[in-house]
Amino acid sequence: MAEAVPPGIGVQALSPSVQAPRLRMQGVTKSFGPITALDGVDLVVEPGEVHALLGENGAGKSTLMKVLSGAHAPDEGTLELDGQPYAPRGPVEARDAGVAMIYQELNLAPALTVEENIVLGTEPSRSGGRIDRAERRSIAAKALGLLGPGAPDPAARVADLSPAARQLVEVARALAAQARVIVFDEPTSSLGRGDAEQLFSCVRTLAANGVSVIWISHFLEEVADVAAAFTVLRDGKTVGAGEVASTGPDHWVSLMAGRSVEELFPRVPHEPGEVLLELDGLSADPVPSGVGITLRRGEILGISGLVGAGRTELLRALFALDPVVAGEVRIAGAVAAAKGPADRLAQGVGLLSEDRKVEGLALNLSIATNLCLSRPGPVLRRGMFSRAAQSRAVADWASRLGLRFSSPWQSVGELSGGNQQKVAIARLLHHDCDVLLFDEPTRGIDVGAKVEVYRLMGELAASGKALLVVSSYNPELLGVCDRIAVMHRGRLGEARPSGQWTEHELLDAATRGADLEHA
Repeated sequence: MAEAVPPGIGVQALSPSVQAPRLRMQGVTKSFGPITALDGVDLVVEPGEVHALLGENGAGKSTLMKVLSGAHAPDEGTLELDGQPYAPRGPVEARDAGVAMIYQELNLAPALTVEENIVLGTEPSRSGGRIDRAERRSIAAKALGLLGPGAPDPAARVADLSPAARQLVEVARALAAQARVIVFDEPTSSLGRGDAEQLFSCVRTLAANGVSVIWISHFLEEVADVAAAFTVLRDGKTVGAGEVASTGPDHWVSLMAGRSVEELFPRVPHEPGEVLLELDGLSADPVPSGVGITLRRGEILGISGLVGAGRTELLRALFALDPVVAGEVRIAGAVAAAKGPADRLAQGVGLLSEDRKVEGLALNLSIATNLCLSRPGPVLRRGMFSRAAQSRAVADWASRLGLRFSSPWQSVGELSGGNQQKVAIARLLHHDCDVLLFDEPTRGIDVGAKVEVYRLMGELAASGKALLVVSSYNPELLGVCDRIAVMHRGRLGEARPSGQWTEHELLDAATRGADLEHA
């Protein structure tokens, strides 16, 4: 049973006679010049409810939350909190009213302790202006006590915490500020399964204590796990709402996309050909350890496993980003040594990083520059970049990949996550890579963009490319890959046809190394 809310922390008490929703947003409209971002949106969240807000990128979720948090004032519509009019004139007023936002990029001071971060900016003080340390400890202890098992140590430095624990510190800050509504924006996009489960447990505890949670996520399976109700936005409008238990992902996808989606994982027919990539005992320090892989043209090979098992490290070692301490890489039957990524690119091997914003793309540069960056030759004229040639290259790959943009010279940072991912893939294809190493290829993109990326992966395999795909989303691997292998503590198990795996077996192999004896 969840612990009762301590006095002074959490939800403000309501009279039992009050039956109003915790939050009501009705007819909310917001335009930016000629663009209507929100067009009469309705959202109702009950006390102690985890409410999923769903929609593709650009559907209006972020704008709606900015209205809720006071960052934007609505052009039309009304907002109520616990039956009372709510019209914040800025984020500070919203937070004072009990609305807290927790974004992907956390707003914490890493050098300070958990306790210091919880009261940062609202430190209790004694006469003379000195911080009341005893009161600070009391406030932090009460807030952390609501998080349930796994709450971080109040004396720990935030810099030393895991990403999941840092999110819990943000939640504790919100509770200490009397939060009635907490918004989580893509909270698990950078978390492993264990950390995500810890966050889910915390959210359930919050709901049991009367806190309302708005949960924004592209991972539909976690919506089914953690949320009780949902609202779907499309093109700035509310297109559906209801109880999670009486619906499911297929229904949500249909609402988000505005069309019936027969399958989330479209299969493009492709046939494996000759062996293109072979790894024999590949090892790095500390992982991977003794990995062997055979990958054919026209094949998609998936690698499952827990975060930290060594999957990303395997791709980095293979791409010569990290030093290899033992083993051999063969491409098209020939031993392929490499001193760095430039050698691998020259050998036809390309890496799609799991972190496109930091490693995969130069967000402040244009689409054209990003696309041609690693292989400028085809767009050079007399040693100088030709804007016309670059524009033609962008147009060519845009038509092949379904890339949407306003100009080849548009900054990549202005694109949606799905279109950013397509630019990163286009760069590898422009480089004429035959072996494509995809690390979390659909992380942080909406469900419609995911379907497009899955279809693209199948088309690449059909064209003779060889794909090695790392993913933390097992349904994705089962739906897209021809074979799947599981990594456990740096070792890779046997690659078997995807039809011979179930989600349970993949998780069992990832957590216990149950498949390694077959490797």
